Amino acid sequence: MNSIKSQLIVGVISTFCIFVSVHTSAQGHHHASNPVNRSIDKKQDSCQSNFLECANAATPYFTANGQLYLVWSAQGNVLIAKSTDLGKSFDSPKKLAEHGKTLDTGSDARPQILVDQQKILVAYAFFKDTQWNAQVNLIRSEDGGESFSTPLPLIQNDSSQRFPILGQSPQGEVWIIWVDKRLIQESKKRGNPMLGGSIAYAWSSDFGKTFIEEQIANKHTCECCRIGMAFNSEGLPFIVYRAILNGGIRDHVTQEIGKKRIGPVRRIALDDWKTDACPHHGPAITVSDKNDIHVAWFTQGSQRQGVFYAQSKDHEALYSQAKAIGSEGAIISRPYLLSNEQDIWIVWKEFNGKETRIMAQYSVTEGLEWSTSQVISKTAGYSDHPLLIKGQGKVFLSWLTRLDGYQFIALKK
Repeated sequence: MNSIKSQLIVGVISTFCIFVSVHTSAQGHHHASNPVNRSIDKKQDSCQSNFLECANAATPYFTANGQLYLVWSAQGNVLIAKSTDLGKSFDSPKKLAEHGKTLDTGSDARPQILVDQQKILVAYAFFKDTQWNAQVNLIRSEDGGESFSTPLPLIQNDSSQRFPILGQSPQGEVWIIWVDKRLIQESKKRGNPMLGGSIAYAWSSDFGKTFIEEQIANKHTCECCRIGMAFNSEGLPFIVYRAILNGGIRDHVTQEIGKKRIGPVRRIALDDWKTDACPHHGPAITVSDKNDIHVAWFTQGSQRQGVFYAQSKDHEALYSQAKAIGSEGAIISRPYLLSNEQDIWIVWKEFNGKETRIMAQYSVTEGLEWSTSQVISKTAGYSDHPLLIKGQGKVFLSWLTRLDGYQFIALKK
């Protein structure tokens, strides 16, 4: 497929929901009620509020005691609210940061959140200039969200940082990974411009008060795609991202990140997507209880096009053959994975020209066999990526839609 057609497909996947105006109701899900998800007059709706009906992206965190925290971006602001009834209603949102048009609200950008008892940590990025150079900020609360700190930069570096992802290991350590451009900046100053960015990471033993000095895991990565992260049996993060390989190929790789060592880069599949454009379409990863790695990704390579899934057994260098995801003829995008005891769940978007559907499958055989796909929800307007989160022994879909409200749905076999 030529590069122009590839760019067009990526653009359609990133933006098609914005232009559809027909309302379709979704059944069997929760609509967040006042004050967060207030009813709106569709004719008058110009999306000027900070509430969920005007949000760009929303990220959940589900605590052990059943509290659902949601952090989102809307109108250039970062906000947070809490639900005690599985997303049916939320308390009054708190504004954490205000950046206006400089807030990073790209199709793969979203605020991040971790909660540990009374401590809350939020990360997001905003643009420092018109050249897409960004800064990652952190915000903390020590009192369960009653008050929050002033946003502070993650690192003291004048280069660009984007697409942060937060995770907490079973041992309680906080890890943050992001796309970093310090090496790109240094190379440009030397008169040797480089494409893309780098994968950088840092970790904290005091829930984000301080971070161990950041390190570079890979010097060459796509600069505009989100990173996926999951923890293995040793409590170390496994990450998946779109790397820039020899010849300008932008294919996906995984890597284990450690405090004292950095694992090898492992290519998932030979997609051979050669492009200088930004796909804005990052991958997903989960690690099962058996320590198997499961990944899903989008590509428009010369070898295959679409959304695919593969898995790797513990510490094996090779991944299984790529399995196509989704219905033939539909526009497939935004896969997300989550393991829950013996189950592996995958969700994704399908657009049929009229509405966006969230589809789901599960596997009880570590990805060797999968259930029949099922429609979980649908909408005819703008929607965020589908996300999966677990708690109380269940797996939940978290999905932000403009027309049909925020949805928090327990998945069933």
